[in-house]
Amino acid sequence: MTTRPETEELPFFLRPTGLALLVALLTALKLFAASQAHFVEDEAYYRIWGLFPALSYYDHPPMIGWWIALGQALFGDTILAVRALVVASGVVGSLALWRTASLLFNRRVAGWAVLFLNTSLLVGIGGILATPDAPSVLFWGLSLWALAELSRSRNANWWLVVGLMAGLGLLSKYSVLFLGAGIVLWLLWVPEARRWWTSWQLWAGGLIAVLCFLPVLYWNHLHEWASFYKQFGRAGVSGLTAKYIFEFLGAVAGLMNPLIAVLAVPGAIKLAGGLKSRETAASLLLLTVLPFLLYLLYHSLHARVQANWPAPLFPAFAMMAAVFVAGLPGRGGIRLGVARTGVALGLAVAVLVQLHAVWPVTGQFARKDPTFQLRGWPEIGAELRSIAKQEGAGFVATTSYGLNGQLDFLLKDDVPVIQLTERIRYIMAKAPDPDLFDRPGLYVAIERRDQSRNLAETFSTVEKLTELTRRVKGVPLETLNIYKIDGRTRPVLEPVLPR
Repeated sequence: MTTRPETEELPFFLRPTGLALLVALLTALKLFAASQAHFVEDEAYYRIWGLFPALSYYDHPPMIGWWIALGQALFGDTILAVRALVVASGVVGSLALWRTASLLFNRRVAGWAVLFLNTSLLVGIGGILATPDAPSVLFWGLSLWALAELSRSRNANWWLVVGLMAGLGLLSKYSVLFLGAGIVLWLLWVPEARRWWTSWQLWAGGLIAVLCFLPVLYWNHLHEWASFYKQFGRAGVSGLTAKYIFEFLGAVAGLMNPLIAVLAVPGAIKLAGGLKSRETAASLLLLTVLPFLLYLLYHSLHARVQANWPAPLFPAFAMMAAVFVAGLPGRGGIRLGVARTGVALGLAVAVLVQLHAVWPVTGQFARKDPTFQLRGWPEIGAELRSIAKQEGAGFVATTSYGLNGQLDFLLKDDVPVIQLTERIRYIMAKAPDPDLFDRPGLYVAIERRDQSRNLAETFSTVEKLTELTRRVKGVPLETLNIYKIDGRTRPVLEPVLPR
């Protein structure tokens, strides 16, 4: 497998200066949107992680919580603080991708790869969201960069960097385990790579990765392996079905940017020739992707794959598309036109959606609008604050982690917000004083998730006060039921580790 030699000067948009300008402009736009657009539910929940840094958490390893904690230390308990390092990681990730593609292929491939990644819908639109995917994508990409440096320099000390980056990836999301499997495949498949088995640095790098992961192991040991049961229990065990596989493939193509995804397929086929001949660069790129991709395909034959799960693979997909486009002859042709159109389309959509996140163009799409989770929360917070004051509420109770996160931020200076259920999610924080529940409180629930009937077993008074409607430009999105609860008759909070 070979790529087109760089016998002609690169156009400005593929040169480092042009790429740096594009990334800088996109980053400025993301910083604006990140500071102005409200949280989605998961971000609001992870904000609480940042307030209480811990060795790990119930849902995921701790890296996103640590990133948020650092942002909060720098910028206070603000929306920008939660997202600041996520936006910064996009810049670092673009630089790492450019260097990786330059080492494995050439600067033409590197330029296209950076363009394709930054104009993918995942990065262009979702590049501000503070979720575990952001550090997972970054450290997976940095691991691949270190492997490219190793491959080019043949300096065994790069294994120590590989181990550190992969270990930080494991502190981000459990899916980075599949990267380790891919590295092992590469070491077994490529004759030139097999020499590293006798290098002490390879084994030391593996040890560094394990040591990085120890906080997560220790946390799980202390909490009956709850996080492992939650995440690894998702592996498909039901019967085979074709119901979800096309949904999965469509989601990958959609988030990649459909026009760029079309180019990644022939790029992967072209690289497969290098894999067959055991070429180092092609084998490294494909084999580090293969284990996780196969698992996701397997999972999609049993259950739904969430659209964000393949996120760490997107830099590799961008390189695959770039390998194909960079090898095309001449300056014109339909396929180069598809590449340029894909980049232009991705940029236009990214700009439009980031601005729409702050200033909604229309509310007519309601819940079909992918930004609907951002809408209407400050107004809900103001109304709830008024109701709590009027009722003399000493606390606000919820039974949903997403709503709990939103209300905790909105009411942070006024009244404590407590999720009564799933208490293991908040084990890193000090448990509320039981005497708090001797005062009147409010129970808030999204209408479709209302569990007020269950509260009658705990409080003698469960009285519906009103309904609040979250809206965007006057269009209803969802209804929140507001109850007054009083007269505690038994302990309120669920056990942290229910049997």
